[in-house]
Amino acid sequence: MEDALLLALQLLGATIRVATPLVLAAFAGMYCERAGVVDIGLEGKMLAGAFFSAAVASATLNPWLGLLAGIAAGVALALVHGFACITHNGNQVVSGMAINILVAGLAPTLAYAWFQQGGQTPLLPNQARIPAVELPGVEALSGIPVLGPVYRELLNGNNVLIWVTLVLVIATHWVLYRSRFGLRLRAVGENPAAVDTAGLSVAKLRYQALLVTGVLTGMAGSYLSTGHGAGFVRDMTAGKGYLALAALIFGKWRPGPTLFACLLFAFTDAVQVRLQGVVLPGIGVIPVQFIQMLPYVLTVLLLAGFVGKAIAPKASGIPYVKER
Repeated sequence: MEDALLLALQLLGATIRVATPLVLAAFAGMYCERAGVVDIGLEGKMLAGAFFSAAVASATLNPWLGLLAGIAAGVALALVHGFACITHNGNQVVSGMAINILVAGLAPTLAYAWFQQGGQTPLLPNQARIPAVELPGVEALSGIPVLGPVYRELLNGNNVLIWVTLVLVIATHWVLYRSRFGLRLRAVGENPAAVDTAGLSVAKLRYQALLVTGVLTGMAGSYLSTGHGAGFVRDMTAGKGYLALAALIFGKWRPGPTLFACLLFAFTDAVQVRLQGVVLPGIGVIPVQFIQMLPYVLTVLLLAGFVGKAIAPKASGIPYVKER
């Protein structure tokens, strides 16, 4: 019984750790898409955040400066996306893909030029990584059935950004549905002409949404390279930006269902790691490549029709041209 509980808690803990960058990226996409801006470039912003965070942390041995650098990179690319799509009414999908392609090539090129280690940053020492939070009373509670293992295995030792993500999930729900800014944000994603008629700037609201998107994607990338990992490697986001978009669509642009989708994808990813090399009765060892594709197969199946019709905000992806 204790072994089964411990295994379940370890799997759940791995799910939370894997889900953190997905949640940050998905909620980043939620802000901009609720404002009517499609952002396919979540992947590129995460990758840029991961690289600059690891590079600065490696140079300064300060994880907080690395985190700020990652956020700055995400915000800078978000502003580039806004300049192309809001100011100049460019195609939002093309702009997002251009960001992804640009960062996929630029990040390892800069890493090679700066560190001479084959397109990656040096391995970060512990003092250069975002620390974990050690909760008090672990030893005192360890002898209590169920509560002790849950406190020790699931709550204690989590990265700072995991707790920040939890706060951001709650804050996002409040901002979108309880604040004036959230009301205006949702309105500009549904009917920008009405918002403009009310005397509010559609461009300003959309730029504000993209700033939030840049901050959250930068944090997601920083978590990957300086929190969960210990340095930057080529393509380390591994499609997590696209998975976050899939979770956003699965959740129909709402915080609760989107969080559930991120946890579901992360759980599948955590399971596939533990299934590698396991001998199944009557089957034998499943090829690693088959197991690794499970999260992506789940994504395709869910988006192919198992979640019902997902309706995006009405103005999503449509440039707003003010009538004169």
